Amino acid sequence: MSLKAFHLVFITASILLAFGCAAWAVTNFIEDRNAGHLGFAFGSLVSGGALVLYSKYVFKKLKHISYL
Repeated sequence: MSLKAFHLVFITASILLAFGCAAWAVTNFIEDRNAGHLGFAFGSLVSGGALVLYSKYVFKKLKHISYL
């Protein structure tokens, strides 16, 4: 597995996990109105957004490397 393929799998899983944690925290905030859940949701959204930007940077830099 090349570096590019590894990044594709790992960053995609990390982005899905970050946005999934944000959704989970929002549902917990709706249930019990704890501000900690809202802060966690915001942090997860920021992390997911940063990972999206990082993936664009990495795949732009690794465009000459094949997935094999």
